[in-house]
Amino acid sequence: MKRERPVVSALQKFAKDEPMSWHVPGHKNGLLSNLPRNLKEALTYDLTELTGLDDYHHPEEAIAQAEMLLASAYQTNRSFFLVNGSTVGNLAMIYATCKRNEKIIVQRNAHKSIFHALELVGAKAIFVAPAWDMTTTTAGAVSTTTLKEALQLHPDAKAVVLTYPTYYGLAGKELETQVKLCHEMKIPVLVDEAHGAHFIASQSFPPSAIQLGADVVVQSAHKTLPAMTMASFLHVNSNLLKVEKINHYLRMLQSSSPSYLLLASLDDARDYIDTYLESDATYLQEKRNQWIEALRSIDPLQVIEVDDPLKLLLRFPGYTGFQLKEVLEQQRIYVELADAYQVLFILPLLKHGQAYPFAEARIRIKEAIFNLRKKGVNTIQTVTPSNEYTTVSMPEYSYDELEQLEKEWVPYMRAIGRAAASMLIPYPPGIPLFVPGEKITVAKLSQLEELLAVGAAFQGQHRLDEKLIYVIK
Repeated sequence: MKRERPVVSALQKFAKDEPMSWHVPGHKNGLLSNLPRNLKEALTYDLTELTGLDDYHHPEEAIAQAEMLLASAYQTNRSFFLVNGSTVGNLAMIYATCKRNEKIIVQRNAHKSIFHALELVGAKAIFVAPAWDMTTTTAGAVSTTTLKEALQLHPDAKAVVLTYPTYYGLAGKELETQVKLCHEMKIPVLVDEAHGAHFIASQSFPPSAIQLGADVVVQSAHKTLPAMTMASFLHVNSNLLKVEKINHYLRMLQSSSPSYLLLASLDDARDYIDTYLESDATYLQEKRNQWIEALRSIDPLQVIEVDDPLKLLLRFPGYTGFQLKEVLEQQRIYVELADAYQVLFILPLLKHGQAYPFAEARIRIKEAIFNLRKKGVNTIQTVTPSNEYTTVSMPEYSYDELEQLEKEWVPYMRAIGRAAASMLIPYPPGIPLFVPGEKITVAKLSQLEELLAVGAAFQGQHRLDEKLIYVIK
């Protein structure tokens, strides 16, 4: 199959001529760098927008061609390479659809970048609660019934923001129906599909939100495709909003000095998915099934499969995911995340004939389980499921009001009924437990205390080491 990688080709052609650098960046094609050799070699291609390399913010040559190939691969009206991660895509799509004090319906278990976008825009968030998934013990997708209720209560909403799939690989079955429901009301659907860039590769994966009719879809190419960290895609396939408006905000929000290493990796990732065959998917499925069968022979390890075949959950009954993660890392097995119950593995999107050390990984996982059992310490704590959300809700205060109100630090167990003044985010997965302006409930505080007890890490403005949180005075 013919491979087309315009950005990669342009960089190779440029570097082949051994150009002299009298321009930025200051490492001068790596000559002044003291990085280790393997890292330093990549600096030959860490260039700026020179003749022959196109202009990222006004592409007409290699980058334009690469983005056209991307749109063709994903069957969209327009697609963009993002060098500031999916975060900038989430920011841009919300800026392009909503203004200050306008309503926007948002899935409550969204990524923190969605909440940051709402705050920056000053929008009025209408939260819709996800259904609880008992298999993964995590928040899943929003039901159509819940979304319909929100639309009936707030028909003036400017957009609906959904997460698909979840970090844990839950895709749900109702997204297409929900998109049609929103479109009947002329409301665009914006989807954070950070973990679904690979969905178009094969029918063995869930369908992409693009295929299900979403208006704007943001994908982290670096999560499941062979792209560098921060390398992402944004796709527009809509008659309800203008591509030019999305592009306007992308130009404002992204770096004016884009990384050509990231652009090249995006070009390569697009080529990888564009040349992925059903025979590749069959090969991957065979390798995956063999590995799962081998893992299930390790007693008492539990293996949980989800909608996305690239996601796999492992549990050791009686122990927390944090404890399991610790012994896995002692065997140099590094997982995506741990929570109170399990660890999350992200599998490679293999093509036919590609090798991956599944057998060696099983040996190390078995050793880790043996070491954990040998400790003889069973300290698992039960964490209350975070399905205590009201189906449709709004924060007690708007972002404008929050800026004017006084705040204070209080012991978190005395914060019942108070409104949070900052985000408190168990990370990973990066879904806020507290959102600014939202009332703090007994259930939320209990969950916070339980998460702390099992060793969860938190982001956001907090002083949890002193048992203090930030609230409205």
